[in-house]
Amino acid sequence: MSEPAVLTAREGRVLTITLNRPANGNAIDMPLAEALTAAVAQVDESVGAVLIVGAGKHFCVGGDLGEFGAAAEPDVFISALAGQLHVAVNALAELDVPVVVGLHGGVGGAGLSLAGIGDVVVCGRSAKLRPAYLAIGLTPDGGMSWTLPRAIGRTRFMDLLMTGGMLTADEALACGVVSRVVDDAEVHETAAQLAGQLAAGPASSYARLKALVRDGENRSLREQLDAEATSIGISAGSPDGREGVAAFVERRPAVYQH
Repeated sequence: MSEPAVLTAREGRVLTITLNRPANGNAIDMPLAEALTAAVAQVDESVGAVLIVGAGKHFCVGGDLGEFGAAAEPDVFISALAGQLHVAVNALAELDVPVVVGLHGGVGGAGLSLAGIGDVVVCGRSAKLRPAYLAIGLTPDGGMSWTLPRAIGRTRFMDLLMTGGMLTADEALACGVVSRVVDDAEVHETAAQLAGQLAAGPASSYARLKALVRDGENRSLREQLDAEATSIGISAGSPDGREGVAAFVERRPAVYQH
């Protein structure tokens, strides 16, 4: 019996989602895309953070090109695969809880798109991040054309995509694609520690922060200032806000109720 394409595990309030096609570099095929969607659907009020990692030598090398080439109608097949992946990507993007992603080895195509959905992205020092789409005559999916230009700027994005360029871990950190670079052997441990730390934090405040950032893309500065004023007021009156302020005043660690 074959291994599941995606593994899920719970430790405390952290849901770990592991891409699990190591022999294929965790290349995304339809079963993996469907399993990823099902894994994200497991997030409920008992989950305080989501951690996404890859099994084996690579985080995710992108789509399964063997399947692409074997498809009788590649346009129909790839559109359907992208559509299924996008259900998972959109669900991840709309989560109220922090999403931590741990990158190592090869991070290509839609694997880089998945990284773009992370709130905190930990990257191994020798990882190679390569969009790769244009090198095989395709255009991006997984939200890359939305997330990556916002991280690195339009012209850097267009250069990277059109020339088939690659980012090292340090370059990805410098231009904002990842948030931390650690030794390769420390990626999973560091990402798991961060996910655990965030899962113990002020859940309602995380949700409001994510909403501010997500909705701020479509607001004017004046509108965003109004939204911030409303959000911080709600936060101050919430149990998380009251506990956070009290803990600061009393010089003790905050203990948030979940």
